[in-house]
Amino acid sequence: MSDPLAPVSAPASASAQAPATQDENQLILERREKLKAIRQRQLDGHGVAFPNDFKPTHKAEELFAEYDAHSTEILAGMAVTAKVAGRMMLKRVMGKASFCTLQDASFGPSGGRIQIYVKGEDVGAELYALFKHWDLGDIVAAEGTVFKTKTGELSLHASSIRLLTKSLRPMPDKFHGINDQEVKYRQRYIDLMVDETARKRFVARSKAVSGLRDFMVQHGFLEVETPMLHPIPGGANAKPFVTHHNALDQQMFLRIAPELYLKRLIVGGFDRVFEINRNFRNEGISVRHNPEFTMMEFYAAYWNYQDLMSFTEALVRDAAIKAGDSLHLTYGGKAVDLEAPFERLTIHEAICKYTEAGEALEGGSGRKVDDATWLTNALRKLGMTEAKHHLSTRSLASLQVLYFEETVEEKLWNPTFICEHPVEISPLARASDTNPQVTERFELYITGREFGNGFSELNDAEDQAARFKAQVDAKDSGDDEAMHYDHDFVRALEHGMPPTGGCGIGIDRLMMLLTDSPSIRDIILFPALRREA
Repeated sequence: MSDPLAPVSAPASASAQAPATQDENQLILERREKLKAIRQRQLDGHGVAFPNDFKPTHKAEELFAEYDAHSTEILAGMAVTAKVAGRMMLKRVMGKASFCTLQDASFGPSGGRIQIYVKGEDVGAELYALFKHWDLGDIVAAEGTVFKTKTGELSLHASSIRLLTKSLRPMPDKFHGINDQEVKYRQRYIDLMVDETARKRFVARSKAVSGLRDFMVQHGFLEVETPMLHPIPGGANAKPFVTHHNALDQQMFLRIAPELYLKRLIVGGFDRVFEINRNFRNEGISVRHNPEFTMMEFYAAYWNYQDLMSFTEALVRDAAIKAGDSLHLTYGGKAVDLEAPFERLTIHEAICKYTEAGEALEGGSGRKVDDATWLTNALRKLGMTEAKHHLSTRSLASLQVLYFEETVEEKLWNPTFICEHPVEISPLARASDTNPQVTERFELYITGREFGNGFSELNDAEDQAARFKAQVDAKDSGDDEAMHYDHDFVRALEHGMPPTGGCGIGIDRLMMLLTDSPSIRDIILFPALRREA
């Protein structure tokens, strides 16, 4: 007879049940035969193949939190009973007694795992014989007494054990390396099943998003829902997904941003609104971009872009605390400080601070950053062409933006607000009263990436109409990302919108930062992938 207090040998992997060289299809066939036998037992009146009447009383994390500090003797005297259930991750059969490990949805010191001691004379010889043929990956329930093994591992001595769900596919025996990365994304259920880090990452995301929602509500914002199907795409410069509504017999667009609808609500009389929303942009896929992504946009009457920057700074800090309890993060092995005040620079100031363009022109007056010819030549050296980027027809401000994007963005590691974008690339933002060529707009950069975009909203209906007209002209000239003319939005502004500030924050990129994830696919449960052949 096996000693329940004896040490358990090293955990058995999936490959311990079947040689790695064994064909997976053969393993699946064997499991289907086992399920066939289970179904036959049901027909013979011996239980249900997929029972649905088991109710766990404890999670592994709860058991460890409450009982792991107790000694073997104290636990024996307490005679604590528990009912647990989870996926069988480990199994070791030892004659008349065996060990298996179940994994549930909790975490704690064991990663949501609890060891089960299964003894034939306790659960019955017939059931024990069946248990020997259960596989890793099966969903198993156990009821019994909490105890500790001789090595001090908190375990459950089973008085009964049940198979709840038969797993037909074997657990992966290897799950690491670049070759497995697409499997992690495409079959996220496997990733979550075998990687505790992945589970924690998505729990952290959930907590952070919930925290953002709480933060907004606490500051007087009303959560709203706006359409995801738009008759006119608007609110951002982006290429939309196009669809067709059969009943209305009209072309529709998946939203690229909720902005214009949220500002309609400000016109209607709501002072503060926000939406945590899904946006869709028919553009490239990269470590930073997914065609379907999550943003939070918020608008506040009587705020300007300065107010927005202060609020956004507080919001990011709050999300970091709720996701990971710290304002001092590490991303890609490099420190990120969210505690220090976020730097605020204009595009012009950032170029001067981080590049040679802040130097004086050779043999002339002024600085390189203010000379269109110098910027054009510099951009050509960086690989830009006249045919693609139309350098010769761009304004000085537009050239500065291009130069900033190519040379400065990646250097903005700690949080930095970049302000005063040109009017021509900010069709919805209010122009500066002191410099009408730029807008009261900012972009938040952290780790060299844009995390948010906000501005004092344009509430001059006639100016907005003129900006939309300029966007239409740009679209007619071949700019696929230029905005459409939204007549209803102009009509709304004609009713009068109070001075307003609005901001959009990329939730996915923020979660990349808070969870130290190198790719946006790591923090989206089911990222966009090419369809399997």
